[in-house]
Amino acid sequence: MSAPSATDSVAAHPGLTLGSLHVPTPVVLAPMAGITNAAYRRLCAEQGAGLYVCEMITSRGLVEGDQHTRDMLVFDELETVRSVQLYGTDPVHVGKAAEILCSEYGVAHIDLNFGCPVPKVTRKGGGGALPWKRGLLAEILEHAVRAAAPYDVPVTMKTRKGIDQDHLTYLDAGRIAQESGVAAIALHGRTVAQAYSGQADWDAIGELVAAVDIPVLGNGDIWEAADALRMVEQTGAAGVVVGRGCLGRPWLFRDLAAAFADPSSVGPVGTRSLPRLGEVAAMMRRHAELLCHHMGEERGCKEFRKHVSWYLKGFAAGGAMRRDLGLVSTLADLDALLAELDPDEEFPVSELGTPRGRQGSPRARVVLPEGWLDDADGRGCAVEEDLHSGG
Repeated sequence: MSAPSATDSVAAHPGLTLGSLHVPTPVVLAPMAGITNAAYRRLCAEQGAGLYVCEMITSRGLVEGDQHTRDMLVFDELETVRSVQLYGTDPVHVGKAAEILCSEYGVAHIDLNFGCPVPKVTRKGGGGALPWKRGLLAEILEHAVRAAAPYDVPVTMKTRKGIDQDHLTYLDAGRIAQESGVAAIALHGRTVAQAYSGQADWDAIGELVAAVDIPVLGNGDIWEAADALRMVEQTGAAGVVVGRGCLGRPWLFRDLAAAFADPSSVGPVGTRSLPRLGEVAAMMRRHAELLCHHMGEERGCKEFRKHVSWYLKGFAAGGAMRRDLGLVSTLADLDALLAELDPDEEFPVSELGTPRGRQGSPRARVVLPEGWLDDADGRGCAVEEDLHSGG
């Protein structure tokens, strides 16, 4: 007897409710440094409903008026629901930053980052290292929730399973989030030590769903719409967070919206229609156009270059074409190169369901502040965070 498919028991999804905010499609674009700027968020939003989160900014940078941090808080004119991820290790800074986001930038949603595995963040006790300090985590969440409450702005948090398999924190983090008034918690099913390597542990997401009453969002290894349906069915998660899976594939949000609206529309490859290279080229042009609209042509084209290899992954475009596309400096140059691609080339089916973006290897040791693991409460012991935002 064959196993049930992801579509057998999943009806049309009612959407995601985060406090006063309702998201019709239970899909969140994960903030990615240097990727999820205003142009990319709009590009993804044009494909389907969801919540699209701005790149992570530091609370200290926002509070102290760092210009680079302020410059990152750019929103597209059609971005009606402003969502920002905030990083911080100091409860007072995080609270003040949350108030600034609500009062000065009109955000509708604040997400707090307790999942970043980057060494420059964990060595200061931030990101995925911070939930080890249960008391400090509670203080930060309470300050943020209290600051956002007068504006009726929901606060959520994202975390990982823990620092490593010997120092798991996700169940305590879920309990603390619920007690602190957080609207939802997103769990990436990997530890900090794993970074982006190996396979995400969806069972841990299911355990967190069973342990708390607030919505849990699942994150990790969602490469196709079918993966999202399967995660929700398997774990009971209220929705999904998509990061690397949409790199070079913003139409994934179209497929996700269709899948959650009508699960029966999801076929064996997880989508109803795969774009040919001509459609991918049109998406590349739209992406570059939006970048240039927000940043000016010179900088916009430079920013676009990093996306070329993701868009063309698996296609037959040769090395010379990829190199030239990776050096474009004007939209006219881009148009001329895209015109040379074969518009009828079919999407490389072999790429479906495969990892995208960085993976790397697990780390033998997570970089932490000296003595970080000695105390699991941590109230009043925050290490000063960086001033500047960005990857």
